[in-house]
This record gives sequence, C-alpha cells and structure tokens, in this order.
Amino acid sequence: MRLRLLAAAFLIFSSSFVVVPAPAQEAMPMAQKPTGPVGPLKISFNGKQEEWTAATLAPLPHLTVQVYNEHAKANQTYSGVPLTALLTRLGVPATPHGKEFRYYLVAAGADGYQVVYSVAEVTPDIHDGTVLVADKLEGRPLADSGPLQLVATGEKRPARWVKNLVEIRVLPSE
Repeated sequence: MRLRLLAAAFLIFSSSFVVVPAPAQEAMPMAQKPTGPVGPLKISFNGKQEEWTAATLAPLPHLTVQVYNEHAKANQTYSGVPLTALLTRLGVPATPHGKEFRYYLVAAGADGYQVVYSVAEVTPDIHDGTVLVADKLEGRPLADSGPLQLVATGEKRPARWVKNLVEIRVLPSE
C-alpha cells in the first residue's frame, strides 16, 4: 500500500514539472600554450611589485625537491627558489599570525591558467609542503613548462602547478 502511494505521489509530482532545455552555454576556454616568449614573473603585494626571470633567480639559494607527477606518471626532480623567499621581500609575513592568515595568492600562467593558495599553504612555518618557483627540471632549464613553473610538494596530482608562470598576486580576503 505504501509503495503504491509513493508511486502515485511521484507520478503526480513529476508530471507537474516541464522540462525546458537549458540555453546553450559558451565552452570554457581551454588553457592555450603561449605562442611567443613568456615575460618575466611579476609578484605583487600591498602596492609593491618585483619582477623575476630565470637569470635573476639563478643567484638566489635554491632547493631541490623530488615529486611524483601524475600527468607524466614519473618521479621528477625540480630545483628552484622557495616561493616564501620571494614573497617576504615584498612584506608578506614569513610566519603569519592572526589576521595575516586572511591572505591568499593567485598564481597565473602565460596561458591564463590560474590557481589559488592560502598564505599558510606556502609558508613552511605552517605547512609541511614546499612551493617552489622552479627554473630547472632534472638539472636542466625548463623546456615546455618554463622558463619558470610553480611546483608544490605534498599534492596528489599537479593540478595547482603553474607552467610558464608570469604572475603571483597576494591579496587579502574580505
């Protein structure tokens, strides 16, 4: 009896709706490979900005990390400058506290691909992972993904790695 009542209720309920096809939507643009030379990396915070290239990063202290790249299905060794070393030069807190945790960063590639990290995710004082502005892969300058690439350890897949990195903006949340 209950099953018949439920079936009847379903038929009455479902027949009161009219299915209208959704309007055609524009497809999301796919990230495109840059066609020309990639410009310098611009990092900005609180009205300050610095520009970096592989040549200007070269004399800075580098870290080397080994990560598993799910896309390449291989372990890879990247070398680069810890992102925090570049951010602190602009005044981003090295050891955030309280309201400083409201900062986040948007990293963009030359192809328009963008990702978001909280400041805590890129700060070794808080997070175990390492985020590098990499300039070398397997000891050689980056080829297809460079000249600079954002690389993060401790992630299951490289979805937030940014190839041809051209911009990092550090912003406060509202």
